Amino acid sequence: MSSNASGSRFIKINLLTIISLFVLILAGGVVRSSGSGMGCPDWPKCFGQYIPPTDISQLPINYKQQYVDKRVAKNQKFAKLLDVFGYSQLAMRIRNDRSILVPEEFNSARTWTEYINRLIGAITGIFLLLVAVFSFRYWQSNKLIPILSVLNVLLVGYQAWLGSIVVSTNLIAWIVTVHMLLALAILAISIATYHMARVEGRYKLTPKPFIVIITFLVLALSILQITFGTEVREKIDAVASHLEGSYRDSWTSRAGEIFTQHRDMAIFVLLLNVVLYALIRRTFTRHSMQQQLMSFTFLMLMLQIVTGIILSYSSLPPYAQATHIILASLVFGAQVYLLLNLFSSVNLQGARK
Repeated sequence: MSSNASGSRFIKINLLTIISLFVLILAGGVVRSSGSGMGCPDWPKCFGQYIPPTDISQLPINYKQQYVDKRVAKNQKFAKLLDVFGYSQLAMRIRNDRSILVPEEFNSARTWTEYINRLIGAITGIFLLLVAVFSFRYWQSNKLIPILSVLNVLLVGYQAWLGSIVVSTNLIAWIVTVHMLLALAILAISIATYHMARVEGRYKLTPKPFIVIITFLVLALSILQITFGTEVREKIDAVASHLEGSYRDSWTSRAGEIFTQHRDMAIFVLLLNVVLYALIRRTFTRHSMQQQLMSFTFLMLMLQIVTGIILSYSSLPPYAQATHIILASLVFGAQVYLLLNLFSSVNLQGARK
């Protein structure tokens, strides 16, 4: 196979991987918003099967106790690991968490929602593995591409293990946040390797370093805002559990300070993106990659604000929750790619003189 053909194959598979990662994030959002996270009480199988049941009659009579026992055993191992790293207080919390002993009722819709999420995750993992294999075509020209591609395979393996802990610990708050941030890290690495392969060897800082600084700041704020959003969801989950699912229209008002911070941060993020948009329009031509990416980012950001308003004032409809998460991920991905393009001389043809 020629060098150009293998490079083209890497780029195509990497692009499919990026698309698959966005689909996976959306699927995760659907799982979270529909309350299907515990639809499969075990991992990696679902109710001990590779293809989950569709009816409770397909499960053993004592299935509830079976999976409670397995989860308790897994949590004990995780607690021991936390002790090793000095997180004794958290380990004690996990050991004493009585909610783990409450068996999950079988719900076929939630089970299959979680199963489809896992299936998409498995397909994405295969794509990432293929990317790593084909990345060694660049070993001589850019060792960073195969190094990052292999790192991504390791990260997705860790992400899968973390997913099992999320299930086992009944969605412990901080683990869910780490799970989301790690997904963004995997996405960012995939976008970076895709970009490096496309503009192989052609890098040069944009004529306006100030734009790069602003873009870095905007990206950092986006990550912080996504973290706040995840914490808002965790707080609302706690409120919903305390109220046993009742008074849904009051959940956001009971979320407290973290909800206010998330809302106020959204205004600041919007203003800073307006500044960046103006700088990009002044520096690059209309058809440049930089301006197209910024226009896409701004559109996604506006839609995200709309879904945020819907969530706040319409009692958190599940469809808006999943949409809000995928829009945030699209904004993040576009900002990462924009930043990378500011270092790519191949696109500087679009810079205004």
